[in-house]
Amino acid sequence: MASVKEKKKSKATSKNEFSKETYMTWYETMLMMRKFEEKAGQLYGQQKIKGFCHLYIGQEACVAGAVSALEEGDKYITAYRDHAHPIALGTDPKKIMAELFAKETGISKGKGGSMHIFDKEHHFFGGHGIVGGQVPLGAGLAFAEKYNNTGKLSITYMGDGAVRQGAFHEALNMAMTMKLPAIFVIENNGYAMGTSVQRTSNVTGLDQLGSAYEMPSESVDGMSVIDVHHAVARAAERARKGDGPTLLEMRTYRYKGHSMSDPAKYRTKEEVESYKAKDPVEMVRKEILTKKLATENELTTIDQKVKEEVSLCVKFAEESAYPAPENAYTDVYADPAYPFLED
Repeated sequence: MASVKEKKKSKATSKNEFSKETYMTWYETMLMMRKFEEKAGQLYGQQKIKGFCHLYIGQEACVAGAVSALEEGDKYITAYRDHAHPIALGTDPKKIMAELFAKETGISKGKGGSMHIFDKEHHFFGGHGIVGGQVPLGAGLAFAEKYNNTGKLSITYMGDGAVRQGAFHEALNMAMTMKLPAIFVIENNGYAMGTSVQRTSNVTGLDQLGSAYEMPSESVDGMSVIDVHHAVARAAERARKGDGPTLLEMRTYRYKGHSMSDPAKYRTKEEVESYKAKDPVEMVRKEILTKKLATENELTTIDQKVKEEVSLCVKFAEESAYPAPENAYTDVYADPAYPFLED
C-alpha cells in the first residue's frame, strides 16, 4: 500500500478542495490504520500479541492529514500509541505487525514491541513509552533541522495527559525562545488513561497552554482530515519561514480504552456513539461518494485490498522467527563509539 507521503499531491486547489488522488489516498491509508488496529486487538485477545498495546482507532485523521500537509524529510515523533504513524509514512505494515509479535523481522527487530516502533528511513523517530518523554526529543529534532539549515521541521505528537509533565513546558519554552521549526500536536481524546481532562485541569482548551510562551496555538477538529491538513500546513509554513513553532490541539477520540487492558467503563455508550457519528474514515468515504470522485464499487475494491494486506501482515508475523537470544546484546551501543566493547 502506498503511503500518504508517497502518493500525495495534496496542494489544495482551493481552501476546502483536494484532488481525487488525495481523497483516495486518505481513505486507503486511514482504512489501513483502522483495520490493522482492529486486527491487532483481535490478536491481543488471542495472546499472539503480548505486553502493552494501545490502539489508534478513531484518531486516524490526526496523522493522515498531517502527512499530506508536510514534506519528505520532515521528522515525526510520538508516544506509545504509535502503530498508525509509520503506516501513513510508508513503513511496511508487515514489519510493524511482526514487531507486535516480537519477531526478528519487526521494524525494531522484535525488541521494541508495540510502544517502541522506529523507522529512520521514513523519518519516524518513535514510539516512546515515557509519558511526555518524546516532547523535548521533538524539540531536539527541530533544533537539528535549524542548526543544519535543512528547511525541514519536526512534528511531535502527545496525548492530553502528557501536557501535565514539566518536560512539555520546558520544550515549548525553549522552542519558542529559539524559534525552532517545530509543530507540537496534542491529540486530545478526552482522557489521560481513564481520567478526563475536566478532572485534571482548570484549562480544558489545551491550545491555551501555548499562550504562556506566546506560541501561536490553534484548536482543530481532529476527526476531520481536511481540517487537520490545513492546520498543519499553516503551522509548517510558519516554521519554514523561521517564525518558530506552533501548538495544535487536535480534538479527537479513541473508540477503545487507553490500552487493551482498559475496559473504558468510565465512558457512556452515548458518548462513544456521538463520536462515531463523525467517524474520520467514514467522513472521507462520504466525501468521495458525494463529490463523485469514485463509485461504491471502487471503494469496495479498496476495502478488499486492505483486508488482504492485513491478512498478509499477520501471515508474515506468524511465520517469522523470534530473535536469537544473543541478539539481546546487539544494538545496545553505537559502534565504533565504544571500541572497548571489543575487548
